Amino acid sequence: MITKDDLLQCAIAKFTQFGSKHVTLDDLAKELGISKKTIYTFFKNKEDLVTSGVESLLNEYKGDINRLINSNSTDPILSVILIYKRGFEYLKYFKPSFLFGIEKYYPKANKLYQDFIEELSKDIILDLLIKAKKAGAIRQDVNVALVVKLYFYRVDYLLFKDGNLFKSYTEEELFKHLVIYNLKGIISSAYSNSYFE
Repeated sequence: MITKDDLLQCAIAKFTQFGSKHVTLDDLAKELGISKKTIYTFFKNKEDLVTSGVESLLNEYKGDINRLINSNSTDPILSVILIYKRGFEYLKYFKPSFLFGIEKYYPKANKLYQDFIEELSKDIILDLLIKAKKAGAIRQDVNVALVVKLYFYRVDYLLFKDGNLFKSYTEEELFKHLVIYNLKGIISSAYSNSYFE
């Protein structure tokens, strides 16, 4: 007997790999060996399923973020690095059509995602960079709010804007250029971390 979680995990795998618009409920039913009617016992419609999938992915990442911050509470710069490193691990498995599909076709899922991006960049990352600046790890002349807007607000758009940069560059090369080098430019000379050596 299939569970709601089984269905959700299958849907997430298919949506992120092929795009939520391209995967039908019939496709999911066939994949799981169930009827489409069974899907409707768990979810009202496809938008409900897509929204639940996005919410599940975001909750997983939020749990990762909280663990990373708690385990690196004395080094906010390292927390920022590890948060984005984990984010890259998620994003490299997404087809760009997944994110663009939710933006175009699934407003509830898109709102969840947009709210998360806002919270991540404008609350979590900004807060960590403010702490780092107060601790002397970031140069005092740096406007950390501007740094967040310029470099850390929509990393997903940068990665997927013109296709999928994960197909043209290694994850390590993308991570260095989008995260490490941008952070390295604002770090004070007193700060030392192996990521910058």
